[in-house]
Amino acid sequence: MKRPFGYFVHHQGRGHAERCAAIAAALPADRPLTIFCARDDIFPALPPQATVTRIPSLFEPSGDEAGTMDWVATPETLHCAPLGWPGIRQAMGTLAGWFASADPALMICDVSAEVAQLARICSVPHVKILQHGDRSDPGHRAAYDGAAGLLAPFHLDLAQPDWSKLMRDKTCFAGGLGVDLRVPEREVARQRIGVLAGERMILVLSGGGGDGFAAAPLGVGARSTPDARWITIGKVQRDWHATEPANLEHRGWVDDAADHIAAADIVIASAGNTTCQQILAAGRPWLVVPEWRYFDEQHHKATALGRAGAATVLPHLPSSAHAWAAALGEVTRSYLPERQKALIDDAPATLTANWLEALACRLWDAPVALAKPTPSQENFAV
Repeated sequence: MKRPFGYFVHHQGRGHAERCAAIAAALPADRPLTIFCARDDIFPALPPQATVTRIPSLFEPSGDEAGTMDWVATPETLHCAPLGWPGIRQAMGTLAGWFASADPALMICDVSAEVAQLARICSVPHVKILQHGDRSDPGHRAAYDGAAGLLAPFHLDLAQPDWSKLMRDKTCFAGGLGVDLRVPEREVARQRIGVLAGERMILVLSGGGGDGFAAAPLGVGARSTPDARWITIGKVQRDWHATEPANLEHRGWVDDAADHIAAADIVIASAGNTTCQQILAAGRPWLVVPEWRYFDEQHHKATALGRAGAATVLPHLPSSAHAWAAALGEVTRSYLPERQKALIDDAPATLTANWLEALACRLWDAPVALAKPTPSQENFAV
């Protein structure tokens, strides 16, 4: 067996676990993979050589925290490192212990600047997942600059212009990573979700990483388009003042999001990574409304999508009937399905697995002999 890979998976949303499972399935069968995550019930099927080790959450308190040390400032190189948390000590201790005992070839970090820096401190080469957003802070810079490689689960054309050539040169861009790229046939999808062939359908999609859109603006949109059937999937924030018409239906969480996307005439969604890759693969008219995320991740991603000609972007949902009419009209006018589909790579999981294997080979299989100290250097040895 080869030296193992480690993989830290953030447990918010579904995208982190889904792309981990996709990579695991594409790696060689003789490459052991140990996954560290605060949850072990969020993963799709994993291959036999992949195992999940549960660790405490790095940001959710358990009740055992000291709670008396928040007056101590957090250094700029860290994001979430409160003092007096036994769960964080246990999680980091588990990781450091595994580094020492398993002697891994690589540690993949999706995502935590602290875990990435821990790997580097422990002399373990790491691959950091690259995310959109303003990541110019010292914590992200340390994680990115110290990485042996960066992995972007999106196409190169969605790269931010402020990313340096050095960053891009060590990045594997994999559009569609972690998403089932088999797009259902439109009419078959409509039959499966109960939408008639001739109906105009507007889908509102919320991913698993946030709280979803507010109901009130959706009600305004649905009332302004009585000829369309509006369907929401995922979370919706209920507003007491929302007056929802009969053509607006809330379905909540569904197992067939791909069918709903394929069936839609227009998709309204935020900019979570899995959501983006699903819509791009299906090539549907798309209104992107970014949700709040740390470091303005979704706002930067939405800007990248608009710049690439893949979607219409608004900072928030329209707040009046005439604003909805203008927005939906722009979505239809600017629709470029081939441009959307071009942002999905062929076999992104295989591309990523091959890149990881090549990186591990470069790191470990071709060692460079260290220069021996000169006599003058030996004289100063301690």
